[in-house]
Amino acid sequence: MTDFAVSQSFPEKHSNPVLVALRRNKFSWIGIGLLSVIVLAAIFAPVLAPYDPIKQNILHRLAAPSAEFWLGTDSYGRDVLSRLLYGARISLSIGFLAVLIAMIVGSALGILAGYIGGIFDQIVMGIVDVMLSFPTLLLGLMVAAMLGASFENLIIAIAITETAPFARVARAPTIAMKQRDFVEAGRSLGFTPLRIMRVHILPNILSDIVVVASLWMASAIRTEASLAFIGLGVLPPTATWGGMIREGFDNILSAWWLVVFPSLAILLTVLALNILGDALRDAIDPKTRSQG
Repeated sequence: MTDFAVSQSFPEKHSNPVLVALRRNKFSWIGIGLLSVIVLAAIFAPVLAPYDPIKQNILHRLAAPSAEFWLGTDSYGRDVLSRLLYGARISLSIGFLAVLIAMIVGSALGILAGYIGGIFDQIVMGIVDVMLSFPTLLLGLMVAAMLGASFENLIIAIAITETAPFARVARAPTIAMKQRDFVEAGRSLGFTPLRIMRVHILPNILSDIVVVASLWMASAIRTEASLAFIGLGVLPPTATWGGMIREGFDNILSAWWLVVFPSLAILLTVLALNILGDALRDAIDPKTRSQG
């Protein structure tokens, strides 16, 4: 009997949670549409940006929004719209890569801890509990301060702060799943623990992990902006949303656009991710499914 046959004998989740979310929660289309616009704007930034994002022009320093500069210019005469578009690339890339790393590492640790159990489970969960005891921003601040400010180090710092939630989310269903009949059938057929975890347990908890990823990507973007604001983000003149807010904070009273527009970009991105995450969470919630 193959892995496929075992899985078919003991089916778990038949519905695609994404399709369920779209069918039951029409509000999720707002999040998908908004997020799609932001991602497309980041991808096509070289085409959409009217100016070079790092080119300085002191003659246009702190120019208010106008027909020439739609979102105004900063204290170095750089176009805010161009920097906002290019900043989306950096902020979204950091958020996506950090969550991807945290999801892979944290989920693997959670599944291993839940399946193996014993002392290994106690050690892993002890470390996870210590990490969860720190506020996300504070833990990210400590890691970023030790590693230094750079694109790669910022990804690592944020990934470390978000590994623990994935481990916690993956462990609980693994403990319940390893007692199910189809897992016992796999063991009786001589499947290795790694094969059981990869083929039978992971696919059945993947939807839970994806929901957490969508919600924690919003947190990653907020953390990146916060770290950039206190000077631990990507080094200038590279544009990031958090860095733009930091650079414009000194002129917030006379040049409001320097802070308002990047703040709106962060707000809309986080809002879109939260709407999408809530739709996915509702899709896999047993109570919600039972009402559908």
